[in-house]
Amino acid sequence: MTQVTLAGSAAIPEAQHTLPSTDQKAMDDAIAVLVAHKDGWLDVTIRDRIRLLDELSDSLMAHAEAWISVSLEAKGIRARTAAHGEEWLGGPVVTLRNMRLLARSLADIERAGTPQLFKPAYQNAFGRVVAPVFPTDKFDELVFQGFTGEIWMDPSVTLDNLSETQAATYKHRPSSGRVALVLGAGNVSSIGPMDALHKLFQENQVVLLKMNPVNEYLGPVLERALAPLIRRGVFRIVYGGGKEGEYLCQHPAIDEIHITGSDKTHDAIVFGVGAEGAKRKADKNPRNKKRITSELGNVSPIIIVPGPWSKSDLAFQGRNIASSLTNNAGFNCNATRVVVTQKAWSQREAFLGAIGAAFQQSEPRKPYYPGAQDRYDTFLKRHPNALSFGPRGEGQLPWTMITDLDPAQKDELCFTTEAWCGVTSEVALPSSSVVDYIEKAVAFANDTLWGTLNCSIVVHPASLADPSVAKAVDKAIADLRFGSVAVNHWPALSYAFVSTTWGAYPGHTIYDVRSGIGTVHNT
Repeated sequence: MTQVTLAGSAAIPEAQHTLPSTDQKAMDDAIAVLVAHKDGWLDVTIRDRIRLLDELSDSLMAHAEAWISVSLEAKGIRARTAAHGEEWLGGPVVTLRNMRLLARSLADIERAGTPQLFKPAYQNAFGRVVAPVFPTDKFDELVFQGFTGEIWMDPSVTLDNLSETQAATYKHRPSSGRVALVLGAGNVSSIGPMDALHKLFQENQVVLLKMNPVNEYLGPVLERALAPLIRRGVFRIVYGGGKEGEYLCQHPAIDEIHITGSDKTHDAIVFGVGAEGAKRKADKNPRNKKRITSELGNVSPIIIVPGPWSKSDLAFQGRNIASSLTNNAGFNCNATRVVVTQKAWSQREAFLGAIGAAFQQSEPRKPYYPGAQDRYDTFLKRHPNALSFGPRGEGQLPWTMITDLDPAQKDELCFTTEAWCGVTSEVALPSSSVVDYIEKAVAFANDTLWGTLNCSIVVHPASLADPSVAKAVDKAIADLRFGSVAVNHWPALSYAFVSTTWGAYPGHTIYDVRSGIGTVHNT
């Protein structure tokens, strides 16, 4: 049975292995190769790194079809469907984009000392320096018309010193190399390789990637696609579950760790398990004192601002929100888990109906992640009147929406626990006006929902013509304590654009890690 806790991510049971686990001698041998090359990696010139990224892009292209083939089989996806397209976008396509943008930034560093912004940075009304990082060029501007992405810098950054904060590892060579252990995610196939690229090219560390048992079938394909890194001795892939992960995390030659997964796994690594682990955490006495960065999930909200929505507007936003759950069968840390609405909104029922209609039209997906059936049952036992769309049977679960939750019930399972399956929910907030609602929605998202990874605000353009609403939305963006805030779309784009950051809201510690520590991407 899956353990569903009252805060954070569910503890996922270990998947049935499809490949043999790497034995300790082979893991030691892989680490020894990385140790032997970690200092040499620091000396690889920018020009050679660009050539290497070009070689990697060609190699990945040559193995992209194999990457997709094994993913479709494992996830039970039919070819030439929308889900087939998801696998391309969430796998080879975004990884190739990452390589291309890294190569471009390195060329900028070689020529100008820092990566160059497509549009100039500026200071916003809240006194923060803003770096416009998307679109990155004219091609992005043409293909993604209407989309923009920006990074709000730490308050200590000014327009004068912004460039000093860029490409720090290329300006100040570390005294010695480091070996990073990347514990791969089991859901989206690009996460593991892109985390490795971040460590290699942005933090100057050689990488040991341990595949997650859920998608370890990708490992042999990645070994071929990323062979140029393997030949240089700066990248290795190993396999196994909790036992192997524990051995690697404690290995004296591993300098630091990056994990994409559960807060429960993070705490097990840092403090241990059971009563002893709980005591170590309470005493602030970690057993693993290596630097650890992480991305650990979220109960992701979408705040819906009332407005003059037409029937087609409602249908579009219904599909948009439904797709943010159905993508990857709901096994995403950024999947919409709580839709926040205004209780007095006259179109609330029509809006919820549009989401339901979109779920009804969505194909069922294989619940391939371990424990999905148990987690689904846990939520349904708490909410037997939940709305279900589609059949339930062997190897499939219906899309499910739990509506009209009580915002005052702080321990509501939908607010405290990431479902990690095809379940979403809705909560309606009482308020005296639209502006009052926006303020209360921000407070609810910040103070009641678990996690700080990402959230979204959906607001009709006509609503922004009202200066008071526009000001409230701007203030909401500034006040929301999430690593990524999206307006009128799914925050997963912040992951996919790669030039933006991806990670939790800054400031967490290992003692209260929530959605994680640090960021990746941000090329």
